[in-house]
Amino acid sequence: MAQRARARNVMRRVAALYDIHGNLPALEAVLEEIRHAEVDHIVVGGDVLPGPMPRESLAMLRDIDIPLTCIRGNGDRAVLEVIDDVESAAVPEFFKASMRWVAAQLDAQDARELRSWPQTTRIQMPTLGAVLFCHATPRSDTEIFTRLTSAEALVPLFDGLGVDVAVCGHTHMQFDRMVGQTRLVNAGSVGMPFQAAGAYWLLLDADVRLMRTHYDLAGAAAQIRETGYPLAESFAAQNVLQPPSEESMLATFAKVQLT
Repeated sequence: MAQRARARNVMRRVAALYDIHGNLPALEAVLEEIRHAEVDHIVVGGDVLPGPMPRESLAMLRDIDIPLTCIRGNGDRAVLEVIDDVESAAVPEFFKASMRWVAAQLDAQDARELRSWPQTTRIQMPTLGAVLFCHATPRSDTEIFTRLTSAEALVPLFDGLGVDVAVCGHTHMQFDRMVGQTRLVNAGSVGMPFQAAGAYWLLLDADVRLMRTHYDLAGAAAQIRETGYPLAESFAAQNVLQPPSEESMLATFAKVQLT
């Protein structure tokens, strides 16, 4: 979809949606809540894909009547690599069949849209100041850090950017912390949380608010199981109905986080 940004206007209420991962029912629920919140701009922070309803999720974002900016995540990039017949060695072998399935669901227009998304974007807000949106870090869409990662590891990445707030995703867990002079906020995941079940996102206005939208988890799991997605059963069971706990994922990410 086109980047429908109000380039010359200061944004007063912005929603940040990250890591949708083709979970259409979760996306629908969040967008409904956003409409009631009178948001004047949406930033999609990457990883709309892969997941069980990829084309439907892209179509829903394309059709929304709120100005929208999308940036590209590592999952979106990996799907494009499959389309280009370049399978990354970073993708685990067990996941490659699912990536090929997702790539096969997309048409040429979908691929063009994914290619048009930048790696980062910035928005000026009247109370929060300059806000940077990136998927993982400003220099990489795969680097891992959490609320427990040392500030010393993060200050060199964020404090020289000239922004007041940096919004990220990638690790699917919300947090809000100061790193040097920069407020660093993780939006969490709309479609694949690594914390209690629900759809997580951010509302930025006079402050930054960590949001969680409740939706019909059983109904969503049933919809997902009806798709042809090769990992549909595990996605429904382990990413919708009973996601991994934050504690378990913090322990997993501690082994590979920035130091």
